[in-house]
Amino acid sequence: MTLQVERPDKPKITLNIDQGEYFAAVEDDVDKVQSDINLMDAWSKDASEKMKIRIDQNVLTGILPDISPLNLGATAGRISGNINLGVAGTPVQVTKTNVLDYIVDLGTVLDESNAPESGRFLVIPAWVAGLIKKSDLKDASLTGDSQTPLRNGRLGMIDRFTLYSSHNLNRVTDGSYTAFSCIAGHKMGLTFASQMTNMESLKAESTFGSIIRGLQVYGYRVVKPEALARLYCRA
Repeated sequence: MTLQVERPDKPKITLNIDQGEYFAAVEDDVDKVQSDINLMDAWSKDASEKMKIRIDQNVLTGILPDISPLNLGATAGRISGNINLGVAGTPVQVTKTNVLDYIVDLGTVLDESNAPESGRFLVIPAWVAGLIKKSDLKDASLTGDSQTPLRNGRLGMIDRFTLYSSHNLNRVTDGSYTAFSCIAGHKMGLTFASQMTNMESLKAESTFGSIIRGLQVYGYRVVKPEALARLYCRA
């Protein structure tokens, strides 16, 4: 037969760098002279960590509305349509007995959306990570690792997911519970760019001291909604 040769092409995607975080702190000359530590250095490092936390919170919350509706809710699954991943008003309750089942369900949802198997991630709150350590995986003979997660604290990979624990996931009050949005997916699902555009030190005008300030700009966008999934859960 004659080969039908395709020329893959895709419209260009524009990523708007339309968000930013900054810090600005002043160190009085008197404090600088009398202090036995570098205050500016300590403050700038602390500000960097706080900006990182703020950006994590914005991204992990901002991508939620763009996740494919087939990969969340009480009827998740593009093919099965019967996987309950929780919905507003009725978040699923995660325990040490069923936590692994929900991780497998997230993997099934991504499988049905044809998401690649390698490069998958799962972001969970610390209390879910604790449940995993209390689950059957605490038995090292089941994981194949040399040590149990209770000894080394490493969650590693479960059902093709690389697990990350974060306290920056979106959480809301739902009735009498606090509900969390755990995010699973493949890295092809979203794009992110960040740059520290300015870091400067200058003399303060209204006081005897120096000001250090920095600006970090960033942007993010969900480019493949079907490559992301959400578990809406409670303790």
